[in-house]
Formats: sequence, structure tokens, C-alpha cells
Amino acid sequence: MTKSPQYPDLDTPCAVINLDVVDRNIRAYQAYCDKHGIALRPHIKTHKIPAFAQQQLAAGAKGITCQKIGEAEIMADAGIDDILLTYNVIGERKLARLRALFDRVSTLRVVADNEPVIEGLSRAFANSTKPLEILIECDTGGGRCGVQTPKSAVALAQKIESLPGISFAGLMTYPAAGGGARVDGFFGDAMAGLEAVGIACPIRSSGGTPDMWKSHEVPNATEHRIGTYIYNDRSLMAREVCGEDDCALRVLAEIVSLPAPGRAIIDAGSKVLTSDLLGLEGYGYVVGHPEVNVVGLSEEHGILHFEPDLTPFEIGERIKIIPNHVCVVSNMLDQVHLVRGDDIKTVDVTARGKVL
Repeated sequence: MTKSPQYPDLDTPCAVINLDVVDRNIRAYQAYCDKHGIALRPHIKTHKIPAFAQQQLAAGAKGITCQKIGEAEIMADAGIDDILLTYNVIGERKLARLRALFDRVSTLRVVADNEPVIEGLSRAFANSTKPLEILIECDTGGGRCGVQTPKSAVALAQKIESLPGISFAGLMTYPAAGGGARVDGFFGDAMAGLEAVGIACPIRSSGGTPDMWKSHEVPNATEHRIGTYIYNDRSLMAREVCGEDDCALRVLAEIVSLPAPGRAIIDAGSKVLTSDLLGLEGYGYVVGHPEVNVVGLSEEHGILHFEPDLTPFEIGERIKIIPNHVCVVSNMLDQVHLVRGDDIKTVDVTARGKVL
């Protein structure tokens, strides 16, 4: 007997998002932040949808985080007016866009970790009626951008305070998972150094979903930036940050071939599931089939392996996969499908592809 297809009106591959789970995830982490007195500033990179950002703000988030100006422009178009841009802005064209964005939202802050970036920001905002506030990015173990020592953070803050059009607003970091103690120590030392030279440090922004339930263990941080929590994914399941029922987004795929015992092919390849492993084996978790592994991806094919004596699937059967890294899946798709009960609504992923 042929199994009834899941969501027969949707073409595969696609992403289906359970709105009840989204609602629960937003409420749960906002309640945690409220309990511990932490300002929540969600990163929109996970969903890239203004309506979800507005829902996060309505639940109590202080503002939003964007990585690129293009993302921030989309969110500003939707009426969101408290934005932190966590990326070094370089180049006259980008600075002109940043200035235009700054002039149409209530609050726009940026980060920087070097003098050339700060000097460029100062030139762009020298004639502004209000200064552009800058957070200094600190490398507290993530090994990406950021000043390397608290002393360097103090020196850069002094540089900011000496230039027109800009002002120092605080510190920012994206730490390695499990790096809360290092963040707290770095921020504490930098705060002491800033106090010694008479510079206030009102904002200390940390982030990351893997340590979301440990944010209160970093008392020197005033806010937490977090993205993935709204959907969750397999990487967070593996870290025991969430359970399967907390994963709101599933990739819906179809079995298109059973070419050999122990192997099935689906119509979701790297263009949908992405090739991110994040330290895991395989490229996703097949819901309801822990015995099946997503062992390989080409652009349009996903390869599933299972024991040769098993027959878990039929050609034409639809399956759901929880991706390793859900944020990248959002960026692969023009649209996603929002599900609540029997109702399905298709929406555009408005801020996808905004790499500038």
C-alpha cells in the first residue's frame, strides 16, 4: 500500500515551520532572559523574516542583531528601529548605505575591531547631528574578528572617543561554545581598564545559542545575542540544548530512487540541506528513522544509507529532516511554509541572500 504523502499540496524539497514550536521557543527564552535580567537581542540570520523579528520584539526582546547592511535594510523597511550590526563596515559605498540607514531608524549601532574601520566610520558620520555608537568586538576564544586583549579594547575605545561623529558604547563578543568564563574575565578586565581612563561601558554584548541556558553565568554581560533558538536544529540537539520536539523547521524531501539495498536518494541536496557538519556525522536527522543516515549530498541529491535488509521507504514517500545547521537552510530558500494545525501559509524569506 502506498503511504499518504505529507503536505501533498507542497512541492519538495521545501522547509515547513511549525508555528506552535516557534511560539514556544520565543516565549521560553524570553522568560529565561527576563528572569535573569538579561537584555535579549535576537539575531535575524536564522529566520530572515521581518514578521518573526517583530514577534521576538513583541515578546520582550530589546532589539535585533543583523550581520550585513542588506539584512538591516530589510528589517528597517518593516519598521524595526533598534538594530545592532555586528560586522566591520568598510568601503565608501557601504558607509553611504550605513549612513542612510542610520538616518531612518531610532537606534543603529555597529561594531569595529581596528582603527581603519573606526576612522572610516568617523569620516562618514562627522557631520551627523548625533554620533554613531560603536561596540568594540573582542576575541574571547572564538578565533574570528576581535581585539585580542582587554588593553587593546581600552586603546581602541580611547581612539573612538577622540574622533568626531562616533562614540564608544561598549564591548561585544561572539565566544566559542562553553566560553562563558573567558568572556566574563575579558569583559571584567576591559571594564576596569576603561574605568581607569574615565570611559563608561554601558553595553557588554555576548552571544551564541549553544550556551543559551548558561547566559546568566556571565554576569559582566548585559545582553545576549542569539539566533538559532527560534527554530533549533540537529547541532543543538547533539549538544542537549534542545530536544527533537523543539525543532520548528523541518526539510520536507521525497524519495526519488531506491537504487540498491541499503540506499535511498532524496530530492534535497546541498542546495537545501547545506554541507555544514558542525562536528556531526551526516547531514541531518531523518525524523522517525534513527536507523537512517544522510551520508552524502550533491547539489540536488541526498544519499541515505541504512542496513541492507531494511526497507524503510517507498519511492514517492515524503520524509522530514532536521538539518544540522538551520540558519543556512533559511538562506537557501526563497520561501518557507508556516504550519499551524491544518493551516499552511507560504511566506518569502525576505532577507535571504543579503551578503552586502
